[in-house]
Amino acid sequence: MRRIGIFGGTFNPPHIAHSIVATNVMEQVSLDKILIIPSSIPPLKEAIEVAPSLHRYNMCNLAFGADEHFEVSDIEIKKKSAVSYTVDTLLELRNLYGPNNVKFYLIIGIDQLLALDKWKTPDKLFLLSEVLVINRPGFLIHNAEKKYLDKVKLLSVPNLDISSTMIREYLRKGRSIKYLVLPEVEKYIRENKLYVTIK
Repeated sequence: MRRIGIFGGTFNPPHIAHSIVATNVMEQVSLDKILIIPSSIPPLKEAIEVAPSLHRYNMCNLAFGADEHFEVSDIEIKKKSAVSYTVDTLLELRNLYGPNNVKFYLIIGIDQLLALDKWKTPDKLFLLSEVLVINRPGFLIHNAEKKYLDKVKLLSVPNLDISSTMIREYLRKGRSIKYLVLPEVEKYIRENKLYVTIK
């Protein structure tokens, strides 16, 4: 049975911490592959902050595509106008891969665990996957609901205080994002004039 990680998010833009964390999780849990899944319309984010899904998908391919252990999926951005719900994506992936052929490992941060009650049918996530929770700077695991803590596997990953929000802010201020994203991603951002007009 294949062991496949599910690493979803806005990836707005994808940065080096995403890659480092994903690789670290893969090694700790002995995953065969990690699916990188940029969301179409994230339900808990302001749409004005989010670059068009095709750009984020393209940037993910630039950020992860050279590593055979990663696969960038367009399963959510194909929905275009539909809001992305993780439980729906997991159900669709089970149908695509066959429920007896693969075990899914959903990778989320502590910040997402703290907000899990706001997700669509959160209890169903644990029936469809093993939920892996990684540390995030500024978030404490003991603040999470006990009903969820008992069901997840906690992983310690490098605590890199790098975020897409910070990178967008740097771009707006004309600061360098060198070493925060891959050169190919930075080139794509600048060629497509992404984020510079976001307020």
